[in-house]
Amino acid sequence: MAPNMSLFSVNAILILSTDDSSRILTKYYSPPHIPHGAQGNNYPGANPYPSLKDQKAFEKGLLEKTAKQTSDVILYDNRVVVFKMESDVMLYVVGGAEENEIMLYNVILALRDSLNILLKNSVDKRTLIENYDLASLCIDEIVDDGIILETDPVIIASRVSRPPMQDAPNMQGIDLSEEGLLKIYQFGKQKLGERLRQGL
Repeated sequence: MAPNMSLFSVNAILILSTDDSSRILTKYYSPPHIPHGAQGNNYPGANPYPSLKDQKAFEKGLLEKTAKQTSDVILYDNRVVVFKMESDVMLYVVGGAEENEIMLYNVILALRDSLNILLKNSVDKRTLIENYDLASLCIDEIVDDGIILETDPVIIASRVSRPPMQDAPNMQGIDLSEEGLLKIYQFGKQKLGERLRQGL
């Protein structure tokens, strides 16, 4: 087993507009636990773009580099970058130079397909801005702190589009008629009386 083996594999997920080179949604990740002896950006998984200025410069260069590319995987700024074009937006997943390209490619496919499911095959700048919450939740379901959680687009879309079932109260066994409420009242009155008698 390699000494640098880690679950942390994604440095950034970017959704950028190809029209005006603006950012629609970007998330940069740093490993939650940097090993002892590693200082800041010297660690391979650390975020090399800590400031907004560095991030925007990276994004601008990345858009220029990928504008005329025919492949989906490139090495840019010592990072493996996989990308997909959807209408007027570019979807990027950025990993370290040693990262597995196929795994990152599965992440970009999961992002693209789950956004297509959630936004009904209308993944463009305007729709993404209008549904920013769904896009952000979608990314959070796929990657958490740089760790890949899920790559099945159907599962991701179902988690994002509906609330968890355990949070919904189960109302099937409760009788809410007048008779049922009267029974609940009598039961509560009886238990309260028993508690008061025990306390005296």
